[in-house]
Amino acid sequence: MGKIQKLPNFFKDRPLFGLDIGNGSLKVMQTEPGSNTDAIGQSARNVCRLIGYGSCHFAPEAINNGVIIQPEIIAEAAKNLFSSHLIGDITTNRTSLTIPSYRSFTRSLILPELSDKELADAINTEAEQYIPVPIEKLYIDFEPIRTLKDTREYLMVAVPKEIVDSYIDLASIVGLEVVSIETTMSSAGRLFSHDYQSDVPTIIIDFGSLSSDISIFDKVMLTSSTVQGGGEVFTKTIEKTLKVTAQEAHIIKTRYGLGVSKRQKEVQAGLEPVFNQIVKEIRRLIRYYEENYGAERPISQIVTLGGGSNIPGLNEFLTNQLRLAVRPCDPWQYLRVNKLKLPTHADKQMYATVAGLSMTNPKEVFSND
Repeated sequence: MGKIQKLPNFFKDRPLFGLDIGNGSLKVMQTEPGSNTDAIGQSARNVCRLIGYGSCHFAPEAINNGVIIQPEIIAEAAKNLFSSHLIGDITTNRTSLTIPSYRSFTRSLILPELSDKELADAINTEAEQYIPVPIEKLYIDFEPIRTLKDTREYLMVAVPKEIVDSYIDLASIVGLEVVSIETTMSSAGRLFSHDYQSDVPTIIIDFGSLSSDISIFDKVMLTSSTVQGGGEVFTKTIEKTLKVTAQEAHIIKTRYGLGVSKRQKEVQAGLEPVFNQIVKEIRRLIRYYEENYGAERPISQIVTLGGGSNIPGLNEFLTNQLRLAVRPCDPWQYLRVNKLKLPTHADKQMYATVAGLSMTNPKEVFSND
C-alpha cells in the first residue's frame, strides 16, 4: 500500500501571489488583506487590496493532458509578462498554483475517529478503491469538513504526480518558490467566501475553457464534480452549428449568447445539449446534498463565475431549468484596485480563479509533517 503524500506546502510568513496556468493562458495576481471599510456597497464582507495582476497567452501544445511538456514555452511567456505587461506589480517570488479540477480526483469520506496512522491507511484504501490511477503515482491531500457523532467527514483530493511535478519544474525555471498547490474549485470557494451571501448553502459553477466545475459550498467545499464543456467548447459548438468562423462564433457567444437575436434558436439548439448536461449534474449534486446533509439548510442559490461564464442569457436559462436564483460572481467586487487600470468587462471573469488563489493567507499555509 502506498504512503499518503500530500501536495507541497511550505510555510513562511511572507507575501505570495497566485499563478493560474490555463489552456493556453497564464494569469497572475497579488493581493493583500483588506477590511470591511474597504468594501464598496454590500457585495462583499471585506475586500483585498490589489497589488498587481496580468495575463498572457502561450501555445496550448505546451500542455498535454494536464502535464506541462514544453515548460520553456510557458516560462518565456511568464518572463515576458513579469517584465513588460503587469498592471501594478508582483513584489514576491513566492507563488500559489492551481491544478485544473478536471485533472484531479475528489471524494468525500466518512470515517470513524482514527489515529493519524489509521487515518492515513484508511484514506489510502479509499483512494486505491475509487481512483483509477496507481496510488504510487498520486499526491493525496485531505481535510476534515464536518464532525458527526463518532465519525468525521473528510474531503480527499488526489492529483497525478506527473502533473504536479511538471508545474513545480516550470516554477523552478522561472525562479519561483512554490508555496502551495490547490484545485481551481478550492480557489473559487475562497473567492466566494468573501461574498455577503456566502453563509448559505450554494452551488458554485466555475466555467473554464474546456470544462465546467460544479461544487457545493457551505462555509467549506462539501463536494465537487466536473462536466466537459467550457468557454472554448461553447465557441466551437456555435462555429459548427452556425457554420461561421471562430472569430464570428466568439462574437456571437459573448454578444448574444442564449439571449434574443436573429439566430437565437440556432444558438440555443447547439448549446443546450452541453448546458443540459450541466443541469443534470447540478440536480444530481442537489440530491446528494439533501440525502447527506438534510433539508434543514436547503441550497438557495447558484453563482456562476470563470472565463466561460460570459454568455448572455446563461443565468436566466439555468434559473428556468433549476428554479433556483442564479447570479454571476464578479471577482473584482472583492478587490480594491486603487488607481490600477481594470481589465475590460469581457476579461474580468477570466481572473476569477487567480483572484481566489491570491487571497490565500500565508499564515494558513502550513508545512507537512
